[in-house]
Amino acid sequence: MSQSGAEPVMPERHYLNAERGLWSWLTTHDHKRIGLMFLGLLLLMFLLGGVYALALRIELLTPGETIMSRLAYNRSFTLHGVVMVWLFLIPSIPSAFGNFLLPLMIGAKDVAFPRLNLASLYLYVLGAAITLWGILQGGADTGWTFYTPYSTATGTAVLPVLLGVFVVGFSTILTGVNFITTVHTMRAPGVTWTKIPLFVWAIYGTSIIQVLATPVLGMVLVLVMLERLGGLGFFDPARGGDPLLYQHLFWFYSHPAVYIMILPGMGVISEAVCAFTRKNPFSYRVLVVSTVGIAFVGFLTWGHHMFVSGASTLGAGAFSVLSMLVAIFTALKIFTWLGTMYRGSIWITTPFVYVLGFIFLLFFGGMSGVAVAVTSADIHWHDTYFVVAHFHFIMVGASLMAFLGALHYWFPKMFGRRYPEALGIGTAVLIIFGFIATFLPQFLLGNMGMPRRYADYPERFQPLHVASTAGASLLGFGFLIIAIYLIWSLRHGRVAGRNPWESRGYEWTSESPPPKSNFHEPPSFPYPPHDYARPDVAPEVGRAA
Repeated sequence: MSQSGAEPVMPERHYLNAERGLWSWLTTHDHKRIGLMFLGLLLLMFLLGGVYALALRIELLTPGETIMSRLAYNRSFTLHGVVMVWLFLIPSIPSAFGNFLLPLMIGAKDVAFPRLNLASLYLYVLGAAITLWGILQGGADTGWTFYTPYSTATGTAVLPVLLGVFVVGFSTILTGVNFITTVHTMRAPGVTWTKIPLFVWAIYGTSIIQVLATPVLGMVLVLVMLERLGGLGFFDPARGGDPLLYQHLFWFYSHPAVYIMILPGMGVISEAVCAFTRKNPFSYRVLVVSTVGIAFVGFLTWGHHMFVSGASTLGAGAFSVLSMLVAIFTALKIFTWLGTMYRGSIWITTPFVYVLGFIFLLFFGGMSGVAVAVTSADIHWHDTYFVVAHFHFIMVGASLMAFLGALHYWFPKMFGRRYPEALGIGTAVLIIFGFIATFLPQFLLGNMGMPRRYADYPERFQPLHVASTAGASLLGFGFLIIAIYLIWSLRHGRVAGRNPWESRGYEWTSESPPPKSNFHEPPSFPYPPHDYARPDVAPEVGRAA
């Protein structure tokens, strides 16, 4: 309901109906439409990755062969990882919500390079199509890390999968360049570096990682493709190559890639915590500095993936300490969020439930990350289900909680409609419980010595595998409920009004859904972002068209 008590009314003209027809979408330069198309494609990739995950869990219900052969199992866990990591998790929040919201949050009409933005979408489509074509050819069986020399020798369809990931990397780079330029050059007057919204800071830090690290991934994938096609000996020891060189290059990108996944989620949480506690952030500066710190230190910790590869005692110790330094920056964020909640006017909503799930999974997964950063413990847990559970808590669990929180928080902004709040809260609780039920047993399996990527196992491991599969079934059911009520809400949900959450975020000063040009007149923000201390100060957004 609006402040006057009248029922909110949907704006007559907005970005969704300003132009009509399929061609208007395929050729659009509107960052909001591009973000929305990214969102649709990412959800399709998430569905595909989830289907592979459920297939894996069904296969692991019994020690022997359950529903697939051993080769099919190897291909399934490879393609599950490839789709979830490269086609969903890495581009998820930046490409969808970053595209849609970043210009709105800094008072800009669009991103700096609209045509480049559309090109990044088509590069993503091309890369995903090549990867899916590789899946139809039988798919790879190397694991999502493509470790050599196996990836250069196996007879499965590794080449198209490598090429698809390589092309998607270009989409990531273009998106990062666009966001960095937009933040530097397109901010509205008055939006200084100390007034940039926390979500924008998170996207900015992520973009720097994308631009600096992704070319390294592209280079190493090209070398693997050349080795497969031309018999060159970069990584195969039988040809004079060094497989450890591949691991160094791959993890130099792939460990910062963890923060490409998690940093945007931290930005989402910072926005939502302030909105649903009606409080200024406990420390804006700490949240910004910790974002930059995580982005920087993330480049210095890749070696902790290689403790069992013959690293020197000095090198292993250095990487261990640096890995723990990341935990310090993460802890600063967690304590700042909790400090913001303390004595706040907390409003229990669907996005806030996902905030709580994110903080729990980040804390639990982060502590297990500190554990595997201890070299003596990592030797025992390396390549076991303990590592699988750890990176799922961080890379998938926390990132997914943030993604779902963002989807529910900004759903009224994107579509101008509300979803059934009670159903959303109940489903969020189900999702969080299902995720914990899926992966907590895997910590126990890893500690008992169960190796990862094995389809067969001793019968003593079966009860924990059954429990993990039961949790995965709950997750699948929860995602189905979310899909049903969000699709229903697109047409039948209550009209949201301009700002249903009464948030002080800059993006809510525009109408919901926003007009094509974002603002009818250039906006002015007389208050810092996330400022709930002076509710009497209203934004100046110009008159409605």
